[in-house]
Parts: sequence; C-alpha cells; structure tokens
Amino acid sequence: MTDTSLTGRAMRLLARREHSRAELARKLAAHGTDEEVGAALDRLSELGLLSDHRFAEAWLRSKASRFGMPRLRRDLIQRGVDPDTIDDALEAEPLENEYERAGQVWRTRFGTIAGDHKEWARQARFLQGRGFSTDVIRRVLREAPDESA
Repeated sequence: MTDTSLTGRAMRLLARREHSRAELARKLAAHGTDEEVGAALDRLSELGLLSDHRFAEAWLRSKASRFGMPRLRRDLIQRGVDPDTIDDALEAEPLENEYERAGQVWRTRFGTIAGDHKEWARQARFLQGRGFSTDVIRRVLREAPDESA
C-alpha cells in the first residue's frame, strides 16, 4: 500500500478520536509494511496530527472522573504511551484528589453504607475494579455519606 493511502487511513482514524502512536501502528499494520507504517506515522507527527501527549491528556479528561490513578496509568501504558509522557500528562491535568473521586464514584453507584460484610466487600471490589487503592477504598467505605454532595 502506498504511503499516502496509509496516511489517509490514519487521518480518518484520527478524525474520529485521538490515538496513540502504538494504537495507530497496530491498526495500520495489516495495510502496509512496518517501514511504510512508520513513515506514515512520522509524517503525521511532523504535521502535528499525531501526539502521544495530546492522546494521554484527552484520555485522562475522559476517564479521570471514573477511575483511580493506578488504573489510568495502566490503561495508558497498555495503549503504548511512554511512562514519561504519562507523568507529564498527569501533572498537566488538574485532577481532584483520589479520595474525592472515589467518593463520587461510590456515591453515584451505591450511596448508602454497607449493612453487612458481604455488601461491604461488594462495594470494595467495585472500587478496586475502578483502580482505587486499598487505603482510599477503606477510607471511603468507613465514612458516612456526605449529604451535601
């Protein structure tokens, strides 16, 4: 496949949403050789159309209110974003603290304190699946819900 058709295909994918370089490389792999895909991605980077930093910031904006920091970091690494880029994006994004996010997620899903150990464990597993740390989960589940929220 020609470089221009790979570039066009990549631009169509980028028009839908931001992608990391690794995601685009994976999606374009079936349509060209590694060298052709690399050249097309380099060209898009030169034009400013492809940026892992911009992808990481967009990902954080869309997911940060629902997930804990370890989960956000893991998801970005799985999408091929460099750990240094992730750190930069996390510093650039004004995220409220982990405890406040976990409390908001818990209130949205449950809203009432667990009545027994089984329900407490279910709520804890839910928050753990969202990527919140054990300390944050214990703190959220220990405190009474804030009626003003």
